[in-house]
Amino acid sequence: IVSSLIITHTLSWFFCLFRGLFSKKHIEPKSPSQNVPGWKLFGKVAARESPPKDSRTIQQEYEARAGKAGSGGTSPTQPQHGRRKNLDFEPLSTTALILEDRPSNLPAKSVEEAQRHRQEYDEMVAEAKKRELKEAQRKRKEMKERFKQEDSIANAMVVWNHDILPNWDNMRNTRRVRELWWQGLPPNVRGKVWSLAIGNELNITPELYDIFLSRAKERWRSFSETGTEADDGASLADRESSLDLIKLDISRTFPPLFIFQKGGPYHDLLHSVLGAYTCYRPDVGYVQGMSFIAAVLILNLEEADAFIAFANLLNKPCQLAFFRVDHDLMLKYFAAFEVFFEENLPRLFNHFQISNLTPDLYLIDWIFTLYSKSLPLDVACRVWDVFCRDGEEFLFRTGLGILRLYEDVLLQMDFIYSAQFLTRLPEDIDSDRLFACIATMPMLNGNKKWSQVSSSKHKKTGK
Repeated sequence: IVSSLIITHTLSWFFCLFRGLFSKKHIEPKSPSQNVPGWKLFGKVAARESPPKDSRTIQQEYEARAGKAGSGGTSPTQPQHGRRKNLDFEPLSTTALILEDRPSNLPAKSVEEAQRHRQEYDEMVAEAKKRELKEAQRKRKEMKERFKQEDSIANAMVVWNHDILPNWDNMRNTRRVRELWWQGLPPNVRGKVWSLAIGNELNITPELYDIFLSRAKERWRSFSETGTEADDGASLADRESSLDLIKLDISRTFPPLFIFQKGGPYHDLLHSVLGAYTCYRPDVGYVQGMSFIAAVLILNLEEADAFIAFANLLNKPCQLAFFRVDHDLMLKYFAAFEVFFEENLPRLFNHFQISNLTPDLYLIDWIFTLYSKSLPLDVACRVWDVFCRDGEEFLFRTGLGILRLYEDVLLQMDFIYSAQFLTRLPEDIDSDRLFACIATMPMLNGNKKWSQVSSSKHKKTGK
């Protein structure tokens, strides 16, 4: 079938091409013999006086001839009973390809071949219409789901703004609020809820942020002019490295968004928050991964509020252990995680044990950025929602949910592929599927909760 179509189309195309190249309209005749009206590339044939036909005309003539052959002499002007009515989808190029007559110096199509081509054409059109219908149904389904989600968000927004936030202290731990929280926070109340849930134990004010921001700007200006800074307890090499890391990390923060890179609307804002923090906590300084946390907060909060939430969030025990690179304490967190890993996913746990794939190879990146680098941004924000509700426990529960989601895939992988897969998770993670997996991961080991297991691991080292 394909060969026949290709031969027909190719010969027709060459015929039209050479007819245009060698006709008197394009070049001057080189000899009297070539001046004869019937002279053509394929020999002396009768000159074609009629203008080129479009695909619609070709189709109509074909249908007329097919009807005449089938009815034993029906006039071409009479309507054909076999002609299709109300055809919504007719790709003209395909019609021309199948119904184009062969050049006059080549054998004409037989009736059987013409009918076969017609049938093939009808099948292609039917298949195209089927695909078009399927695509339309998919789009309608997506639109329906989107409208449903928007209605759900709108209803939740009303509840949060009118019922929960005005009565935050009394309602935050109620069953109704916790269930609504699990489903994800509406974007326009997310920043407010995060601020309230994270709290401000450090008592940082917007004025204090302005002071540290001014100090950071002065340090940058002094360093750029003289290459030295006033001694603040950190070495020049450490300060220079910190400044360089901030610049480098900002350019690599959510690159698909193009809003944090140089010239983007949030570049300077992210630089300010991170710089102010290095002045506020010189003992911690800047650690790679902080930029993602600050960027997520900036997307949901005003500048000063983002800094306040950022400083308080990094002051939590788990984050402080990781950003201070307290190896002993980090190992205790990994050990606690493995207790629940073995409890909930014994097959995958044993597979990782055999492969020597330890939690530090994938958990560090997840915890450092609070999943904002590893997961799609919308999914990461939903993880943040519940993290602000449940604390550090949910970070490790999310890790178990990811492992459960891809358990079947990971069981087929060796050490190298598993490590690569977990450090670069698929970009099409669905939040509903992930949270369904997280929900099946109870943080219980016997009758011990996460806090009890984690505390017991820490007590062994006196931390």
